[in-house]
Amino acid sequence: MSIPATADLYDRYRDKLRVCAPVFRDFGGRIAFAGEAVTVKCFEDNSRIKEALAEPGAGRVLVADCGGSLRCAMLGDLIAACAVANGWAGVVLTGCVRDTAALANMDLGVKALAATPRKSTRRGEGQRDLPVEIAGVWVEPGDWVSADADGVLISAEGLA
Repeated sequence: MSIPATADLYDRYRDKLRVCAPVFRDFGGRIAFAGEAVTVKCFEDNSRIKEALAEPGAGRVLVADCGGSLRCAMLGDLIAACAVANGWAGVVLTGCVRDTAALANMDLGVKALAATPRKSTRRGEGQRDLPVEIAGVWVEPGDWVSADADGVLISAEGLA
């Protein structure tokens, strides 16, 4: 599947798009990705992220509001490998990742704020399938995420 460039989408559909602030770095082996949003809200506990990515992805994108914490990684190589095996297109999170060398070799889009070796805790906290705010933009479950090296766009529907 060919992913339209975010710059081209913006030029054509700017009135239908929400543009995330340019705060994300690319960590996955897939730089351009797009899909329907599945949302998670969590803080320094990646239980809901692990749970979601263990489900069939069907080309969707997990969007996680991690509160912007830089204290621990919310995604590493084991959970990302599970996401690849389950057919997820990508993950966008307002937090950190770890195992970046392994992530760079996976067929998964991963956009995050930074990397850190410290892992998160799992206390079973967090929420799924609710509106979340990432990089100044609200994302509803079922919205469309388009991402590439230029940034992340959110729309109410898939755009080609």
